[in-house]
Amino acid sequence: MSTYPHKHQKKIVIFASGTGTNAENIIKYFQNTPNIQVVAVLSNRRTAKVLKKAHDLNVKALYFDRDALYHTREVYHVLKDINPDLIVLAGFLWIFPEYMLEEFSNKVINIHPALLPNYGGKGMYGPKVHEAVITNKEDESGITVHYVNEKYDEGQIIFQTTVKVDPNDTPDSLAQKIHKLEHKHFPEVIEKLLINDTQSA
Repeated sequence: MSTYPHKHQKKIVIFASGTGTNAENIIKYFQNTPNIQVVAVLSNRRTAKVLKKAHDLNVKALYFDRDALYHTREVYHVLKDINPDLIVLAGFLWIFPEYMLEEFSNKVINIHPALLPNYGGKGMYGPKVHEAVITNKEDESGITVHYVNEKYDEGQIIFQTTVKVDPNDTPDSLAQKIHKLEHKHFPEVIEKLLINDTQSA
């Protein structure tokens, strides 16, 4: 497959901090879609497994540190060069700088492993979310895809779907249910956003 973008190709950049199961799933989802491609994966952890996964799938993989995001604007310049149609946060835990949100207005989205506005905010990520849901004996949980603003998990909601929490669920078993929802729906939501963007252009 050519590494040169299709003339009308929609470009996705993914930010991730960890193992990158969502990033890998999104890359594979669009591999055979000539008009939508993941063109780069950026991580704030040098040892994050997501970088190797991206590299193995022939996607540009870049590491950056706190200075590069918040002080020197290196990350900003990388994004400006790529000019992505959508920036997808998939397990990325740092707050996005306001100036970048302004530059890429309505182009930065995130996925949260619960039904916002519940169980969101700083420090609420991964297992901590599922532990809180179980502790509070909720009968359902789910995922939320939302636009990113300057506060954790407070941007406009794009999509939500639910899953039943059984009385015998543990944080681990609930996490597995949530991962299935993420892998099924996140690429589809991304695709719809990009297709709608094309139709409204």
